[in-house]
Amino acid sequence: MARQLRLGLGRPTSYARDAFVRGPSNAQAWAAVEAWPAWHGGCLVLVGPEGVGKSHLAHIWAEQAGAVILDREAPDVEAAAGRPVLLEDVDRGTPDEALFHLINLAAREGGGLLLTARTTPTAWAAALPDLRSRLNALFVAEIEPPDDQVLEGVLEKFFRERSIRPPREVYAYLLRRMERSIPGAREIVRRLDEGVDGEARPISRVLAREILEGDNQNLDLFE
Repeated sequence: MARQLRLGLGRPTSYARDAFVRGPSNAQAWAAVEAWPAWHGGCLVLVGPEGVGKSHLAHIWAEQAGAVILDREAPDVEAAAGRPVLLEDVDRGTPDEALFHLINLAAREGGGLLLTARTTPTAWAAALPDLRSRLNALFVAEIEPPDDQVLEGVLEKFFRERSIRPPREVYAYLLRRMERSIPGAREIVRRLDEGVDGEARPISRVLAREILEGDNQNLDLFE
């Protein structure tokens, strides 16, 4: 029996602790976040490329710590007094003075500061000399591009969200050939799901090959 067609409704992002897929590529970052509140100077920076789970891990901490989440472009420093703070994508630009004060407040009682970025603090622009010295001293935990354990886990998660249970051989096939990123995993699951809707086709290695080989053929057109 063909599966019922589903509306293309967006799913809200889940930052639940048990939804975070752990593996060697994020083990250091997980351990560093779990070390809260024993961070040096009350600060930690999560660094990694786009789509590796920085925001997910940061929001897990924010819920656990009761942190306020501030706007990186115009952070309310007064709201940070005496409580933990999460500030994301700091490498994309945060006012120097505000960031300087947030770092200082993090070391005080009740404070704390978790920053996320794609690059390490030594590469961030900073016109204030005092800020530069503080950035250079921040402890950094890196999340690397996802390993096979993480990729397989997120594939299972995305398939489960769509009530799909593909055979295990599909996972092995995808892990050898797909784009190695969490957004890439989400996209291939979406396309596999669309490939079977209304056609009574099972999720299979054959269907996965058709989709991935189609991608390669489209890329060849631009070479």
